[in-house]
Amino acid sequence: MHCGPHGAGHFVKMVHNGIEYGIMAAYAEGLNILHNANVGKRSGDVDAETTPLRNPEYYQYTLDLPEIAEVWRRGSVIGSWLLDLTAAALQDDPALAKYEGRVSDSGEGRWTILAAIDEAVPAPVLSAALFERFSSRGDADFASKILSAMRNEFGGHLERSAPKGGV
Repeated sequence: MHCGPHGAGHFVKMVHNGIEYGIMAAYAEGLNILHNANVGKRSGDVDAETTPLRNPEYYQYTLDLPEIAEVWRRGSVIGSWLLDLTAAALQDDPALAKYEGRVSDSGEGRWTILAAIDEAVPAPVLSAALFERFSSRGDADFASKILSAMRNEFGGHLERSAPKGGV
C-alpha cells in the first residue's frame, strides 16, 4: 500500500502499533475484571485502610475465561486476530502461569504518543496503554513507595501486606 510521500508508510505503521497497544490493554483489563469476578467469595479483613467490597453477593462468579474468549472471538463485535491469540493462550494455560506479566514496548507506542503531543491531538487511551507497559516492568515501584511513604507521614497509614492471591 502506498500511503504518501517518503516516510508516510512508516508513520502509518507507527500509529497502527500505538492502536495495537490500546486494543491489547482493553482486552487485558476486561479479562482481568472477569478473572476477579469471584472476589465476593474471598474473605478479607475490613479496616480503615481497605474499602470493603460493597455487595459481595454480586461478585461470586467463577468464570471460564478460555471459553469466554472463544465465544467472543467467534461472534462478537470485539472479535479480532488479537483475541484469537488471546483465546489460544488461555486455552493452553488458563492461569497464564508461565507468564510473569512483564510487557515490553518496541518504541512505536512511544513515538505515537510523541506524534500526538506534537500534533496537539488527545490520545489518552494509547498513552495509558503505554504507561501500563512501563508499570508492568516495575518502573512504578519507586513511585508506589513514595505514595506509601506520604500516606504514612500525613496520616500514619501503615502499609499492609498484600494477601496471597492478590487484591
